[in-house]
Amino acid sequence: MSYRPRIPSLDRRGVLRGSLAASAALALPVVGAAAPAFALSGRPRAAWGVQVGDVTASSALVWVRSDRPARMVVETSATESFRRARTWHGPLVGSDTDFTGTTPLYGLPPGEQVHYRVTLSDPEDPRRTGEPVYGTFRTAPARRRDGVRFLWSGDIAGQGWGINPDIGGYVVYDEMRRLDPDFFLCSGDNIYADGVIEPSVTLPDGRVWRNVTTQEKAKVAETLAEYRGNFRYNLLDRNLRDFNAQVPSIVQWDDHEVRNNWYPGQILDDSRYTEKNVDVLADRSMRAFREYFPVSTPHASSDEGRMHRVVRHGPLLDVFVLDMRSFRNANSPSRQPDDTTGILGAEQLSWLKHELSRSRAVWKVIAADMPLGLVVTDGATDFEAVAQGDPGGPLGRELQIAELLRYIKHRRITGTVWLTADVHYTSAQHYEPERAAFKDFAPFWEFVSGPLAAGQFPANALDATFGPDRVFVRAPDRANVSPMESPQFFGEVDIDGDSGELTVRLRAQGGSVLFSKVLQPGRVGQ
Repeated sequence: MSYRPRIPSLDRRGVLRGSLAASAALALPVVGAAAPAFALSGRPRAAWGVQVGDVTASSALVWVRSDRPARMVVETSATESFRRARTWHGPLVGSDTDFTGTTPLYGLPPGEQVHYRVTLSDPEDPRRTGEPVYGTFRTAPARRRDGVRFLWSGDIAGQGWGINPDIGGYVVYDEMRRLDPDFFLCSGDNIYADGVIEPSVTLPDGRVWRNVTTQEKAKVAETLAEYRGNFRYNLLDRNLRDFNAQVPSIVQWDDHEVRNNWYPGQILDDSRYTEKNVDVLADRSMRAFREYFPVSTPHASSDEGRMHRVVRHGPLLDVFVLDMRSFRNANSPSRQPDDTTGILGAEQLSWLKHELSRSRAVWKVIAADMPLGLVVTDGATDFEAVAQGDPGGPLGRELQIAELLRYIKHRRITGTVWLTADVHYTSAQHYEPERAAFKDFAPFWEFVSGPLAAGQFPANALDATFGPDRVFVRAPDRANVSPMESPQFFGEVDIDGDSGELTVRLRAQGGSVLFSKVLQPGRVGQ
């Protein structure tokens, strides 16, 4: 299948140019400034840009942040002139949400370009409004023949590599924006709450990496304000704000949104933290996460803390967003012969099996925040992901994955593809029962990409339990290679509307395609 990039029309280029210019015209708050105060004079400002999340064929979520209390108003239109605009009255944003707000949009036309603008008004005087901030996005198609194309990656501002003005900041976001995908899947580690951003770092070759710094990035995050400041840090980058104004996102979380390798119930032995209970830290991070990303939330009150969900993107694609962090058991040697909690928890596993079985999409992308067959360690004896290096039958967390893979095979669920990030390199693994110790599953592919703005690391060892074959890998031979020394990585998925073929491309910053694989629709295994 040939690659046909979607080049925006002249009209779309025009509105984007105008939208981004309007956004950029609003100077960002002073780096390190405290939260907005009620005593500020003037009109509300939306200097942190706009975002859209979890777009379907008929709905979307629009996000903004104000610099003071304000009423959020969204207008949508089929044209950049905003003729016949539809108005959506959003929430009153205030200090309880760090002045962020999200407005749900419903009843949108499928498969269409939607132009929108967000205006903030004074709660006491609606006539006092700030400058509108503009964005655009495509709704998911209702017709199969329209096709779908999206990008994925993860790992942002990790290992001390933050926003470097000398190289233009997060320039990889500008490259991804120009590919004009339907959406971006961020596979976790959106922030490094446990990673300090120093003003400068000396590289092995003597060059100096300079960082934009903030007060909240000068220490590990513990308080709600510090977690909020970590999520706000990345929005200081112009490339990311421009990207958000054009490309909607599906966002999941992993460990560094809270702390490296965390699990529920953990009590920290780390002198950097005064708060030792990781559950307290996780609650604060999840609150900030939901404030700073437009993510769809389950309606049931008992599911308020739930991050896993299905985002349906037309007849060709369902995206199953997993949470491999919040319900896992403690990191351990993971050799136990019976493990019902695993890495997903019993309820999430049951949910995933149910949703996969009822999906009618041609392709079911399982968005995992951790890889399956790559051995990720946590200290000398414990393991952080699913695999633990024992090539025999499933043990520990592998038991839960074996149950899922067996279910997919026996229910004849077609078109499953696993996408992940986490390990800070890019690779493609094919899982085959003939090579595996556990054989009751259908073959499948797992693709890894990232980081977007973090250190790169050598490739992890493979665990033979599910028979992975590393078909492709691009990784450095030393740890924590900076973005100045090696290009960053992201992946692209292109589903052809005519044939139904799914093409995965592993990309490197700079425009090169490192690896490409075409998968055929309608198969239980590949």
